[in-house]
Amino acid sequence: MVTVNTGQWFVSSEGAQWWFDSGAVSLDFAYTGAMGDDPAWEDLHGPADLGEWLAGRYPRVDPSATAGDLIDAKALRRSIANIALALSHDREPQPDDVDTLNLFAATPNIPPALAGGNRQAGRSAVRPGQALATIARDAVELFTDRAGGRLRECAADDCALVFYDESRSNNRRWCSMQRCGNRSKVRAHRARYGA
Repeated sequence: MVTVNTGQWFVSSEGAQWWFDSGAVSLDFAYTGAMGDDPAWEDLHGPADLGEWLAGRYPRVDPSATAGDLIDAKALRRSIANIALALSHDREPQPDDVDTLNLFAATPNIPPALAGGNRQAGRSAVRPGQALATIARDAVELFTDRAGGRLRECAADDCALVFYDESRSNNRRWCSMQRCGNRSKVRAHRARYGA
Protein backbone atom coordinates (compact mmCIF):
# COMPACT_ATOMS: atom_id res chain seq x y z
CA MET A 1 0.00 0.00 0.00
CA VAL A 2 1.27 3.46 -0.90
CA THR A 3 0.91 5.89 2.02
CA VAL A 4 0.26 9.54 1.20
CA ASN A 5 -0.19 12.58 3.41
CA THR A 6 -3.58 14.21 3.07
CA GLY A 7 -4.71 17.81 3.19
CA GLN A 8 -4.26 20.95 1.14
CA TRP A 9 -4.50 24.72 1.36
CA PHE A 10 -7.74 26.34 0.23
CA VAL A 11 -8.32 30.00 -0.57
CA SER A 12 -11.76 31.52 -0.01
CA SER A 13 -13.39 33.95 -2.44
CA GLU A 14 -12.37 36.69 0.04
CA GLY A 15 -8.72 35.61 -0.20
CA ALA A 16 -8.43 33.94 3.21
CA GLN A 17 -6.35 30.74 3.32
CA TRP A 18 -7.03 27.71 5.47
CA TRP A 19 -5.78 24.15 5.70
CA PHE A 20 -8.36 21.49 4.86
CA ASP A 21 -7.50 17.89 5.65
CA SER A 22 -10.16 15.74 4.04
CA GLY A 23 -8.72 12.62 5.66
CA ALA A 24 -8.28 10.73 2.38
CA VAL A 25 -6.17 11.32 -0.73
CA SER A 26 -9.17 10.46 -2.89
CA LEU A 27 -11.20 13.26 -1.28
CA ASP A 28 -8.26 15.64 -1.65
CA PHE A 29 -8.25 14.72 -5.34
CA ALA A 30 -11.99 15.36 -5.59
CA TYR A 31 -11.32 18.85 -4.25
CA THR A 32 -9.01 19.72 -7.15
CA GLY A 33 -12.34 20.63 -8.73
CA ALA A 34 -15.72 21.56 -7.41
CA MET A 35 -17.56 19.01 -5.32
CA GLY A 36 -20.54 20.96 -6.66
CA ASP A 37 -20.72 23.07 -9.80
CA ASP A 38 -18.52 26.07 -8.89
CA PRO A 39 -15.85 26.42 -11.63
CA ALA A 40 -13.80 28.68 -9.36
CA TRP A 41 -12.56 25.57 -7.55
CA GLU A 42 -10.91 24.10 -10.65
CA ASP A 43 -7.20 23.39 -10.10
CA LEU A 44 -6.59 21.07 -13.05
CA HIS A 45 -6.61 23.48 -15.97
CA GLY A 46 -4.21 21.45 -18.08
CA PRO A 47 -2.16 18.25 -18.11
CA ALA A 48 0.77 19.99 -16.37
CA ASP A 49 -1.48 20.84 -13.39
CA LEU A 50 -2.51 17.19 -13.10
CA GLY A 51 1.10 16.01 -13.36
CA GLU A 52 2.20 18.47 -10.69
CA TRP A 53 -0.60 17.47 -8.30
CA LEU A 54 0.06 13.74 -8.72
CA ALA A 55 3.85 14.13 -8.39
CA GLY A 56 3.28 16.21 -5.24
CA ARG A 57 1.44 13.27 -3.66
CA TYR A 58 3.35 10.40 -5.23
CA PRO A 59 7.02 11.35 -5.72
CA ARG A 60 7.73 8.53 -8.20
CA VAL A 61 5.03 9.76 -10.63
CA ASP A 62 6.23 11.09 -13.98
CA PRO A 63 4.70 14.59 -13.98
CA SER A 64 4.35 14.73 -17.76
CA ALA A 65 0.63 13.96 -17.92
CA THR A 66 -1.17 14.00 -21.25
CA ALA A 67 -4.49 15.49 -22.35
CA GLY A 68 -5.92 11.95 -22.16
CA ASP A 69 -4.69 11.60 -18.58
CA LEU A 70 -6.47 14.86 -17.73
CA ILE A 71 -9.74 13.65 -19.26
CA ASP A 72 -9.45 10.40 -17.29
CA ALA A 73 -8.58 12.27 -14.09
CA LYS A 74 -11.61 14.53 -14.36
CA ALA A 75 -13.92 11.56 -14.96
CA LEU A 76 -12.51 9.78 -11.90
CA ARG A 77 -12.66 12.97 -9.85
CA ARG A 78 -16.30 13.58 -10.76
CA SER A 79 -17.25 10.02 -9.73
CA ILE A 80 -15.41 10.27 -6.41
CA ALA A 81 -17.07 13.63 -5.68
CA ASN A 82 -20.53 12.37 -6.61
CA ILE A 83 -20.18 9.23 -4.47
CA ALA A 84 -18.77 11.19 -1.50
CA LEU A 85 -21.63 13.69 -1.64
CA ALA A 86 -24.22 10.91 -1.93
CA LEU A 87 -22.81 8.94 0.99
CA SER A 88 -22.42 12.03 3.19
CA HIS A 89 -26.18 12.60 2.70
CA ASP A 90 -27.04 8.92 3.32
CA ARG A 91 -28.03 8.36 -0.31
CA GLU A 92 -27.05 5.54 -2.64
CA PRO A 93 -24.43 6.54 -5.21
CA GLN A 94 -25.36 6.47 -8.90
CA PRO A 95 -24.41 3.19 -10.64
CA ASP A 96 -22.49 5.06 -13.38
CA ASP A 97 -20.27 6.70 -10.77
CA VAL A 98 -19.67 3.35 -9.07
CA ASP A 99 -18.81 1.77 -12.43
CA THR A 100 -16.34 4.54 -13.25
CA LEU A 101 -14.65 4.25 -9.87
CA ASN A 102 -14.46 0.46 -10.15
CA LEU A 103 -13.00 0.71 -13.66
CA PHE A 104 -10.15 2.92 -12.48
CA ALA A 105 -9.58 0.80 -9.37
CA ALA A 106 -9.22 -2.30 -11.55
CA THR A 107 -6.27 -0.89 -13.51
CA PRO A 108 -2.61 -1.26 -12.44
CA ASN A 109 -1.77 1.05 -9.56
CA ILE A 110 1.50 2.23 -8.01
CA PRO A 111 3.39 -0.84 -6.84
CA PRO A 112 5.14 -0.62 -3.49
CA ALA A 113 8.94 -0.49 -3.67
CA LEU A 114 11.53 -0.91 -0.97
CA ALA A 115 14.47 1.49 -1.41
CA GLY A 116 18.07 0.37 -1.15
CA GLY A 117 18.34 -2.46 -3.65
CA ASN A 118 20.82 -2.72 -6.53
CA ARG A 119 18.31 -3.70 -9.20
CA GLN A 120 15.16 -2.08 -10.36
CA ALA A 121 12.13 -4.02 -11.46
CA GLY A 122 9.88 -2.36 -14.01
CA ARG A 123 9.78 1.35 -14.79
CA SER A 124 11.52 3.81 -12.51
CA ALA A 125 8.80 6.44 -12.99
CA VAL A 126 5.15 5.77 -12.32
CA ARG A 127 2.67 6.76 -15.03
CA PRO A 128 -0.14 9.20 -14.15
CA GLY A 129 -2.70 6.46 -14.90
CA GLN A 130 -1.19 4.31 -12.17
CA ALA A 131 -1.55 7.18 -9.70
CA LEU A 132 -5.20 7.57 -10.73
CA ALA A 133 -5.72 3.84 -10.09
CA THR A 134 -4.16 4.24 -6.64
CA ILE A 135 -6.50 7.16 -5.91
CA ALA A 136 -9.47 5.06 -7.10
CA ARG A 137 -8.48 2.20 -4.79
CA ASP A 138 -8.23 4.64 -1.90
CA ALA A 139 -11.77 5.79 -2.71
CA VAL A 140 -13.08 2.23 -2.88
CA GLU A 141 -11.58 1.52 0.55
CA LEU A 142 -12.91 4.82 1.90
CA PHE A 143 -16.44 4.26 0.62
CA THR A 144 -16.64 0.67 1.89
CA ASP A 145 -14.55 -0.41 4.86
CA ARG A 146 -13.28 2.83 6.35
CA ALA A 147 -16.24 5.17 6.02
CA GLY A 148 -18.63 3.47 8.48
CA GLY A 149 -20.36 6.70 9.58
CA ARG A 150 -17.19 8.77 9.38
CA LEU A 151 -17.81 10.38 6.00
CA ARG A 152 -19.58 13.64 6.74
CA GLU A 153 -20.24 17.19 5.71
CA CYS A 154 -18.98 20.21 7.66
CA ALA A 155 -21.46 21.25 10.37
CA ALA A 156 -21.30 24.94 9.43
CA ASP A 157 -24.50 26.21 7.82
CA ASP A 158 -22.57 27.96 5.07
CA CYS A 159 -20.10 25.16 4.27
CA ALA A 160 -20.61 21.89 2.43
CA LEU A 161 -17.09 20.42 2.48
CA VAL A 162 -17.08 16.64 2.90
CA PHE A 163 -14.37 14.92 4.94
CA TYR A 164 -13.46 11.58 6.46
CA ASP A 165 -13.39 11.87 10.25
CA GLU A 166 -10.17 10.23 11.39
CA SER A 167 -10.54 11.34 15.00
CA ARG A 168 -10.40 8.63 17.63
CA SER A 169 -13.67 9.80 19.18
CA ASN A 170 -15.42 10.13 15.78
CA ASN A 171 -16.69 13.60 16.65
CA ARG A 172 -15.08 15.94 14.12
CA ARG A 173 -17.64 18.56 13.09
CA TRP A 174 -15.76 21.13 11.03
CA CYS A 175 -13.93 21.04 7.73
CA SER A 176 -11.23 23.08 9.45
CA MET A 177 -10.89 24.57 12.91
CA GLN A 178 -9.06 27.49 11.23
CA ARG A 179 -12.15 28.31 9.22
CA CYS A 180 -15.57 26.97 10.19
CA GLY A 181 -14.69 25.83 13.71
CA ASN A 182 -13.28 29.23 14.60
CA ARG A 183 -16.23 31.08 13.03
CA SER A 184 -18.64 28.91 15.03
CA LYS A 185 -16.80 29.65 18.27
CA VAL A 186 -16.85 33.39 17.52
CA ARG A 187 -20.60 33.27 16.80
CA ALA A 188 -21.26 31.33 20.02
CA HIS A 189 -19.14 33.80 22.02
CA ARG A 190 -21.01 36.77 20.55
CA ALA A 191 -24.36 35.13 21.26
CA ARG A 192 -23.38 34.50 24.90
CA TYR A 193 -21.88 37.91 25.59
CA GLY A 194 -23.85 40.09 23.16
CA ALA A 195 -20.72 41.35 21.44
